[in-house]
Amino acid sequence: MKLIYKIQASLMVAGVLLAGGCQKKLEEKPHTVFTIEYLRSPGGFQSAVYALYSGMRFDYGPIGAVLIANSGTDEWTYGDQVTGGSELELGTYPLTSPNGHILTPWNRNFSNINLANAILKLAPEIALDDATKTKLLAETRYLRGLYYFLLVQQFGAIPLDLGSGELQFNQSPYQGFNRLPQAELFVKNYKAIIEDFTFATENLPDKRPNNAFYLSKAAAFHMLAKAYLFRAYSTAKQTDDFKNAWNTAKKLLDNQGQYGVSLLADYADVHKEGNDYNAEILYSVERLPGSPIDNEVASPGTDFANKANISNNLFNCNYQNNVAIPAGSGKYPVDRVIQYGRPLRQLCPNPYVYNVAFADKINDSRYDNTFRTVWLATNTNVTGIAVGDTAYVLAPTDAWADSVNALGTKKYRTIAPREFYLPSRPAIQMFPNLKKYDDNKRGTANDVSGRPFVVSKLSEVYLLAAEAAIGDGRPADALPLILTLRKRAAYRTNISAPVLAARENLMTKRNAGTVASPVWVDLTDTDMTLEFILDERTRELCGESVRWADLACRNKLYDRVRTYNAAAAAKVRVLDVLRPIPQTTLDAMNDPEKAKYQNPGYN
Repeated sequence: MKLIYKIQASLMVAGVLLAGGCQKKLEEKPHTVFTIEYLRSPGGFQSAVYALYSGMRFDYGPIGAVLIANSGTDEWTYGDQVTGGSELELGTYPLTSPNGHILTPWNRNFSNINLANAILKLAPEIALDDATKTKLLAETRYLRGLYYFLLVQQFGAIPLDLGSGELQFNQSPYQGFNRLPQAELFVKNYKAIIEDFTFATENLPDKRPNNAFYLSKAAAFHMLAKAYLFRAYSTAKQTDDFKNAWNTAKKLLDNQGQYGVSLLADYADVHKEGNDYNAEILYSVERLPGSPIDNEVASPGTDFANKANISNNLFNCNYQNNVAIPAGSGKYPVDRVIQYGRPLRQLCPNPYVYNVAFADKINDSRYDNTFRTVWLATNTNVTGIAVGDTAYVLAPTDAWADSVNALGTKKYRTIAPREFYLPSRPAIQMFPNLKKYDDNKRGTANDVSGRPFVVSKLSEVYLLAAEAAIGDGRPADALPLILTLRKRAAYRTNISAPVLAARENLMTKRNAGTVASPVWVDLTDTDMTLEFILDERTRELCGESVRWADLACRNKLYDRVRTYNAAAAAKVRVLDVLRPIPQTTLDAMNDPEKAKYQNPGYN
């Protein structure tokens, strides 16, 4: 019998027995074959753990993974290139069970969970020294926990029994779907996830290498704190979840030197190209700039899915051939170039992002360090605009745009926020472009990224700790953590020390007036609410593939989408905090009563 570790849509297990001889074959990476006998060797055992690392590329970077994590939220709506199908469903609700993009985690994560189960089962017989084996087991437990955590965030209760018992390696054909009773299983899911992350906090190395994203205790503390926090909002909640989330986060925050982590002085440096291994990044899914083969991407110019990191192109607007200068002339000053990426226009920020969360674009540097709002000319098509001159500017406010345009002296086009593309105002296909994923080492403008994809940042640990304190009834403990991030956000390289000090001071306050007529009042304990935290998470983490789960797992998706996402407001339902179980899974089941396995609100 041959065993191939590729989950098939018709089965709920990763192990698929095929007719044939007795050899068992593990296929995880292209051109790489592992036998069970090889897995029992030290080299094979380590290779299997590396395959678990590699499998995370399916969850961080491909189009399906990025869309399900961002689209249809308060932050993001769909761009003008989305006209139907799975992408439009994600942006407008409700989803249907055949939706192709939700298959990305579903089809891939189960295979890697079963691989992790195999590693844990075989571990006692592997001839490795204790220290090496313990590290590999801790990596396996973290990765299994994360594979499960990602599924639970999207789908709710997830089978622990893949055919051979809970958390056991399965090698037999299986067409069951062990999801009942769902409430009991959901409790078990969080228990298993937390146990895996806890083991990782106790057994991973204190620090990761300076030039590679092997797992460390810092990454495990981050994810364990998040698991406790998410459980605290769920039906599986335990009375001490907020307290445990706080204690876990604080263990990392209070011992940053021990774990080799720290906040950078400049927010701009956190996602700066060429600085991917900085001390604020706890764990990223590894990729190598300029190395498509190492990144398992055969066609970097055309591959949107599989393990391709296409995040660098999904958030780009139509800077190329939409806004003519002068209007109606048919002349466009910017070509498609590597610097600005492929204008795929899949995800577009909602006005909440640039008008509400980032209302203060002066004292808070995070807007300018998150979004591209200026494009320089790359050709001489427009009279008076030379290569390198400003071509397009997305204004910070309507008033700013009006004042510039009233002068009538600028050759470049200034676009007001009220003109930025939205599905309801499609004429101008330009909007602020997320630039955290820029990659200038690609071969062509159409190519996918070769940069690592960030999973865990120290700044989020500050946010998790603050939120846990609020949930535990201690908002006073949340305030200094929030102020640490906000004061850091005031820093810019081109301002004087007195200006920086003044801006840091204003970042400890909130504007009780308007952008035009601000009234600054001190932030206090009473401002520390979940709504404030969600806004601060946008400012710190916008576009980092956490927002949909942020809202769904905190039971805020319905309210925030109704308030801030006009394209989805009419159709979003309270039930949309869970995705539908894929139809292919239900069709393959032996049980004729398939509806009881589906999530509420889906056929």
